[in-house]
Amino acid sequence: MASSDVLAKSASKWLRSTERKHEGCGQVLLCLLFSGNYYNQGEIRKKELEQSCFLLGIPASDVTVIDHRDLPDNPAVEWDTQLLAAFVLEHIEANNINLVITFDAGGVSGHANHVSLYTALRSLHSEGKLPEGCRVLVLESVNLFRKYISVLDVPLSCLLPRDALFILTEEETEQARRAMRCHRSQLLWFRRVYMLFSRYMVINSLRLL
Repeated sequence: MASSDVLAKSASKWLRSTERKHEGCGQVLLCLLFSGNYYNQGEIRKKELEQSCFLLGIPASDVTVIDHRDLPDNPAVEWDTQLLAAFVLEHIEANNINLVITFDAGGVSGHANHVSLYTALRSLHSEGKLPEGCRVLVLESVNLFRKYISVLDVPLSCLLPRDALFILTEEETEQARRAMRCHRSQLLWFRRVYMLFSRYMVINSLRLL
């Protein structure tokens, strides 16, 4: 669920930056394809997700977990692109969504399920099936060195081409860390390292499809 925090954080930052330019309120909706039941901890992780989203300002009513048996939480299982695309499109249309933020082709961590989600959205986009005016931003995957140099990646991220770049304040970064700590069942040593050193805790660069 740590990756969902990164996407939710990007969406919230985008919303706040947009609201400064335009009057009116927007809404961040978080949709997950699974609850994280790979280790039979699905119900525990759903509650942790709700706690995490609450800290990020996203109410439980705006969080959807699909959990379809043909889309299991398993990096060894290749998801059906058409089935996945159908679920995603249904969610977009039902909620009148005009901006989707998801993973890019690298899936940030290389997780097969993350990559499948990108593939499904790219398919919807290229085939012109997304509603008119609906844009898709993908979170940029970077190499391992850049991923773990934290704020030192800021200068390079500013120089490289992108469509959106969010640099969090110290307060926002600490908020993101508190949200990630809610996922207690997943706080293994490498995720603690991630929280301390990952550039994604400070910098999110995104591209439009």
